[in-house]
Amino acid sequence: MTFTEPYLNIVTLSLYISLIAVTLSMIISILISSKLAICDFHGKSFILLVFSSLMSLPPVVVGLILYILFSTSGAIGFMNLLYTPELMILAQMLIIIPIIITLSYQVISNLYTIHGQYLLSMQTSNTRILYTLLVEGRNDLLIIMLTGLGRALSEVGAVIIVGGNIAYNTRVMTTSIVLETSRGDLDLALNLGLTLLSIAVTINLLIFLLKKSK
Repeated sequence: MTFTEPYLNIVTLSLYISLIAVTLSMIISILISSKLAICDFHGKSFILLVFSSLMSLPPVVVGLILYILFSTSGAIGFMNLLYTPELMILAQMLIIIPIIITLSYQVISNLYTIHGQYLLSMQTSNTRILYTLLVEGRNDLLIIMLTGLGRALSEVGAVIIVGGNIAYNTRVMTTSIVLETSRGDLDLALNLGLTLLSIAVTINLLIFLLKKSK
């Protein structure tokens, strides 16, 4: 495996974009899923159904919608975010947030069923209840975060549409593999493919160890 400048730039940018996307997605998803798990309100089942359905939303559709919105003639094209890492982060977030919300809701809901009555009987504040549930479910939530990271890193459809696959700017591992394979540069494509595979194996190993430690 050759660690050339283009290779290092592509790998670094890929990790940068996906790690930020996963971090922001986890924060947003935990807030939403904990609200859904702890509170009962009209329309809750419908909201859960929507998020569950969005898990299977094709990434290219996400990319197309963002492209239409952020293109120069789009509703918010004045923000000039098209073909930037920032919009790629947003694209990845929209793809993985439904996954994280659906999975983390199941974890927090199960924990609330077990500990909820006791915490309420102690007149515990909602903030303290949430903190307790997150601590109890930290391993499961970390597994969910790693799952989201793996999904974000493997994304190609949406990021190539909104990112444009621009060298040293928006070119990530998945889009580079597509480009270099079409160009016939199989060495770089293979190096990036092996790197993605190594990251995937590492993520799955961490998930296995976390499940084993429960």
